[in-house]
Amino acid sequence: MTTTFDKREDGFEKKFAHDEELKFKASARRNKLLGMWAAEKMGLSGAPAEAYAKEVVIADFEEVGDHDVFKKIRKDFDGKKLAISDQDIRRAMDELMAQAIAQIKASG
Repeated sequence: MTTTFDKREDGFEKKFAHDEELKFKASARRNKLLGMWAAEKMGLSGAPAEAYAKEVVIADFEEVGDHDVFKKIRKDFDGKKLAISDQDIRRAMDELMAQAIAQIKASG
């Protein structure tokens, strides 16, 4: 016999799983958008820009959180001697996360 408590618990578990899936999708989409933004800053377009964006998405699996993505872009910008501040990178990360969330909600 299923109790109201069991139904509520099951509902919370499903919502948590759904929210985690949305976070993962939003983060992956943000990282691709961020990779395209960074590629443009480095003068890449077309297939090389797409390949770089994939590298940024993959970089997110190195450690928990966004720091691995930030470090990759910071290192790549430094390697190209681009004068783009940490704040500019973080701002792009925040703005593109909002854009990624909006895109997922619109397609969902």
